[in-house]
Formats: sequence, structure tokens, C-alpha cells
Amino acid sequence: MDARVEKLPAGWRSERGEASLADVHRSIAVRGSGPGWRRAAAFVGPGYLVAVGYMDPGNWATSIAGGSKFGYTLLVVALVSNIMAIVLQSLCARLAIASGRDLAQACRDAFPKPVAYVLWFLAETAIIATDIAEVIGTAIGLNLIFGIPLELGVIITALDVFLILYLQRLGFRWVEALIITLLGVIAVCFAIQIALADPNWGQVIRGFAPTTEIVTNPEMLYLALGILGATVMPHNLYLHSGIVQTRAYGETLPEKRQALKFATIDSTVALMFALLINASILILAAATFHKTGQTEVAELGDAHKLLGPLLGVAIAPTLFGIALLCCGINSTVTATLAGQIVMEGFLKIKLAPWLRRLITRGIAIIPAAAVTIWYGDAGTARLLILTQVVLSLQLSFAVFPLVMFTADKAKMGELVAPRWLVAFAYLIALVIAALNVKLLVDFVRGAG
Repeated sequence: MDARVEKLPAGWRSERGEASLADVHRSIAVRGSGPGWRRAAAFVGPGYLVAVGYMDPGNWATSIAGGSKFGYTLLVVALVSNIMAIVLQSLCARLAIASGRDLAQACRDAFPKPVAYVLWFLAETAIIATDIAEVIGTAIGLNLIFGIPLELGVIITALDVFLILYLQRLGFRWVEALIITLLGVIAVCFAIQIALADPNWGQVIRGFAPTTEIVTNPEMLYLALGILGATVMPHNLYLHSGIVQTRAYGETLPEKRQALKFATIDSTVALMFALLINASILILAAATFHKTGQTEVAELGDAHKLLGPLLGVAIAPTLFGIALLCCGINSTVTATLAGQIVMEGFLKIKLAPWLRRLITRGIAIIPAAAVTIWYGDAGTARLLILTQVVLSLQLSFAVFPLVMFTADKAKMGELVAPRWLVAFAYLIALVIAALNVKLLVDFVRGAG
């Protein structure tokens, strides 16, 4: 055996068992030599699957509501959320590469069974909340472009599981290619809409400066937390720690260090792209709705209807619908993968890949479909924003274990996170937890 091959860290209580996403584990070759950019190119992909979760239809609802009501003020929340996301996703890659486990497998090993089951339940709740946003977004996109009723649109979104199975049979790179192509379409749609809206760029820049009003105004805080919940998403932490392991990066410490460097670059660049899309949605809402005094626009359907008259161009609503549909398709694909990682990692269920996907998809989509059909067209925005706040409340239960594991030298070996990064990550975790407590207090007071 090569002396440089690093043994898996000894800080874990049991063997990992089956690899994360076993059917595509280490399936993408990584060059051991050659130009740095060629080696880095092998790692481009997982970051964009993660970035999808940071611009799903739930983000659209919170960003449109925030932009129409408060103008450019909440842009700073999108920026801060993105910085938090970059730090946390880099820790996910670190955990996966150092320990060979995804976050769900790590939680199952590190905590007593009852605690692990509670964490599994919370993770599933987060995925269901995510799926509600994605199912509604895709169904609304289908409705806006093709006139398909919401109920039928929901059933169509469930078929994405077969798309994933087909693409994975061709190779995981095909899944990544689909995601990146659809992200490109979304970017083009928003670039055209922003050019048509002609926002006040001075106010846009000022929107990235912090203001205390965000914390003191309960309504603004609710939307800010919605943006935070929609940006830093619990299921993304599980997802990233699984899909990073699709790369065959080797077992030596230098190979792992290189894999960590390139995986971190991939996710950071992809998340900056996600910030661009999220900021675009908020800027578009501020420049069209807030500017014309329409401060209560939160429904995606309303936004679609109003864009044409306000921008004076018939193509604007179509571009909005196309971008929304691409977003919804992307998000359902990544949520399905996250559902598989969470269920397999926590429960260690061994089933045929197609059956696993069908079950994990069913757990998420059946509640999502029921809620969507029940609510219909009415109240979808309130529901979308509520799902993002639910995600924000679940977030601490994924973030704290992630930071604990990556700070533990016994579990991480030589790739343990440096102290400054651990301190920054704990600060992020505490800020998220404190904001959630404030949100709950305000919510209880409002209900009382």
C-alpha cells in the first residue's frame, strides 16, 4: 500500500458502510497531472447543483415580496446570506473529502439513535418545505407559459425522478450538464429583463449597505429571514457532501487537499452566480413594482401579469415564465438527489436505485402536491414565503453538526478546518439561531 495513502480518520464510531450515492460514487475521473485548469475542470459541476438551491422558486417569492415592498433595502440580506452559504458549503466539501462521509452519514455515526432520528425527521421536513416551493414554482411556470392547470402541473413535476434515472444511467456529468444549461437560460432571461427595467444603479449599490431597520421592523425581518432561509438551505448541506464524492480524486493527502481546493473554488464561483440571479430578482421587483407604488406584489402569477404593462414589452412575462420553469425543473432534480442522500445516510436503507428515488421523491412530493392542490392559485406566495421561513428554522439543526464535525481533528485528520474558519462558521450558526429565536418571539406575539 502506498505510504502516502491517508487512512480514514479514526474519530468515527463505526464503518461508513455503503458510499454516498453509491451508483455514481467516484464515477468521474480526475487527472493526476497536466495543467491546473484541466484538473480543476473535473471538479466543475457540484457547485452548480448546490447553487440551484440558492435560487429556487422560494427565493423568487421572498425576493419579489422584499423588492416590491422595501425596494433595494434587502439586497444586503442576499449578500450576507451568500457569504454564509459560501463558508458552509466549503465545510460540506471538507467533511466529504476528509472523512469519506456525507453529512447524514456523519450525523448517524456521531449521535445516539434517537437524536439521529430527530435530525432525519427535521431534514425530511426541510426537503418537504423545499419541494413545496419547487413544485409550486414549476407548476406556476407551466401554467404561465402553456396554460396547464396547477393540479396537472404538480403531477408533471413528479416525473423528474425518471429524468434523473435516465441521465444518471448516461453518467452524472449529464445531470450536471442539464443543470448548468438551464442556469444559463435563467441568466439570459434576467439579463434581458434587468436591461428593460433600467433600475437606479445608485440605489442598487446603497441596497448592499446594512441597515438596523431590517432587525427592528418585524415585517422586514420576516422577509429577511425568508431570504436567508431561501438562500442557505438545509438540504443543500446534505446534497453537497454527497455529490462532491462523485469525483475519483484519490486517497493520498495531497490528492485530497487538491480536491478540497478545486471543490471549494467550484462552489464559491457557482454561489456568486446564484447571488447574481437572486439580486436580479430583487432588483427587478424594486425597479418595476416598488417604483410604481405596487408594494404588495408577492404572487409569482401577479408578477408575471404586471411585468408586461410596466416594462412595456410583451416578451417580459414570457422570459419570466421560462426562467421560473427552468428554475423549478433544476430545483426538483437537486431536491430528489438530496432526499436520497438524507434517507440513505440516516436510515441505511438498501434498495434498488430506482425504488430509492421513487420512495424519497414520494415522501417529499405527496405532501407538496396535496398542499398545492388544496391552496390552488390563492395564497401560493404566502405559502412559498412560509416554506422559506420553515427552512430557516430547520437550518441550525444541519449547521451546528456540520461545524462540530469539521472542527474535530479526530474525525477530520489533517484536513480539519482551521481555527479562524471554525470561529467564523460558529458565528454564522449563532447568528442564524438568534435570528430564528427573534422570529419565533415576534410570531408568537403577533399570534397572541
